[in-house]
Amino acid sequence: MSQSNINLAADLDYQKTILGSVSRTFALTIPLLPPTLEKVVGNTYLLCRIIDTVEDAAELSAETKNTLSNKFLQIVLGHASAETFVIPCLAALKNYPNQDELDLIKHTPNVLNVLHTCDLAQQAAVGQCISIMSKGMSNFHVKQSQSGLENLQEFEAYCYVVAGVVGEMLTTIFSHYSPKFASSIQGKEYLAISFGQALQMTNILKDAPIDSLRNVSWKPAEMSQQDLLRIAYQKLEDALQYIKLIPKSEVGIRRFCLLAFGLASMTLEKIAKYNQHVIPNDVKLTRATVQIFYGLTKLISTNDFLIGLFFNRSTCYLKKFAGS
Repeated sequence: MSQSNINLAADLDYQKTILGSVSRTFALTIPLLPPTLEKVVGNTYLLCRIIDTVEDAAELSAETKNTLSNKFLQIVLGHASAETFVIPCLAALKNYPNQDELDLIKHTPNVLNVLHTCDLAQQAAVGQCISIMSKGMSNFHVKQSQSGLENLQEFEAYCYVVAGVVGEMLTTIFSHYSPKFASSIQGKEYLAISFGQALQMTNILKDAPIDSLRNVSWKPAEMSQQDLLRIAYQKLEDALQYIKLIPKSEVGIRRFCLLAFGLASMTLEKIAKYNQHVIPNDVKLTRATVQIFYGLTKLISTNDFLIGLFFNRSTCYLKKFAGS
């Protein structure tokens, strides 16, 4: 085996290992994909997680976040060496408590090495995604406040640059892999954005109590919890239609999407039942629930009727509460 192949194998091993450390959920979902998709989607998740780590660092100023985000974009696009980002980023985050995320940043060169072994179409899709995300987050760093975002339009724009754009990227990659899916999604690409936004809105509502402790809110000011739940539910309805467009022969892609969709649906249902700010553990799904639903996706992923039945049964209160 050549040295380059040995290095790639080590980088791929690191990618799989650190994925399990920084995200239990995506460590479950991403391996469901076909191998060529698993590699690029896992890689993209880690790149996005690096940006998220910078964004979530409460001790960093908006100016520092913007500088680091720009440096990161430059290295992803191949315009600078990884060290131009890694060194100042680790210095800025010297007091950051999450050691797994710091380790990921330290190994940014290894993550980029894997990206560069993906095909050119995949690399272009990932580069476009990171570009939109990095530039978009930079615009929102200066808007971070305790009072929240200005309005619904800003809220949806924020959810787009941090998650909706990932839905677009996945759709591009899935379309290159499956011509049948490319045909079915044509003209309905907005569903991909809604899918990503639904997941992000769920995270914002779930994490609102923690964000409040940091004197930060990503919810739109002057909008009620009921209004936000109604919007998130509507995005989930779009996500359901997105899943149904995936060919039933693409079981891995269907299960990947269904698992993320189902966990978000069940989480929003719990949030709706509280109808108020709650501590994170109140709405966090148990490990047993996640594992049970993981098994359920094996049984229902190719049956649109059963997927719809699950959605209706798992969001009964949410549907009523959201006025749908």
